[in-house]
Amino acid sequence: MKNDWQELLQVEQEKPYFKALQDFIDEEYATTTIYPPREAIYHALDLTSYADTKVVILGQDPYHGPNQAHGLSFSVASSEAKFPPSVRNMFKELDADLGISRTDINLTDWAKQGVLLLNTVLTVQAGKAASHRKKGWEQFTDAIIKLLNEKEDQVIFVLWGGDAKKKQALITNPQHKVITAVHPSPLSAYNGFFGSKPYSQINHYLEEDGKMPISW
Repeated sequence: MKNDWQELLQVEQEKPYFKALQDFIDEEYATTTIYPPREAIYHALDLTSYADTKVVILGQDPYHGPNQAHGLSFSVASSEAKFPPSVRNMFKELDADLGISRTDINLTDWAKQGVLLLNTVLTVQAGKAASHRKKGWEQFTDAIIKLLNEKEDQVIFVLWGGDAKKKQALITNPQHKVITAVHPSPLSAYNGFFGSKPYSQINHYLEEDGKMPISW
């Protein structure tokens, strides 16, 4: 971590569970293929500082295929990689909501505008979805959400799907906004994601708070 997150999370990183998590991660990277690349584990935090975070879009695990995961939820590192169906549905809703036709599946430009693209679990074994769940990452990302909950500035939390919605209990500051819907995956998108208009809602809340809207 290269910004204010480092100091904010230092105490968390000194806890026994986190040291055990690091031992596990060290062994995993040394013995098998893990995504994202090790230097990109905290890419979301590096790109979007605590001070600059205006919006949080919470994902689940990193992608477990090649050339996809690079430390940002939903974002895909390379245009040559497989186009995830969840992102395809996100872009369909973006077009329906704001009339924006987006094809670039690397969402770094969102992160640089203050959208923290955070997964609940930050690493995964190649080809094995959910393989690094319940190893300690959930506790670490809970700590991140709690810190954001303490911010004096309004933060807009976007929680799609069951795993993300579990974090809602941590968001207790009444000045923050929470947008929820089913996950944009093909299994659930037609049950309430399509038509939920999250992008216009986010920009409405930002403008209401005197902040620049996101250029999606």
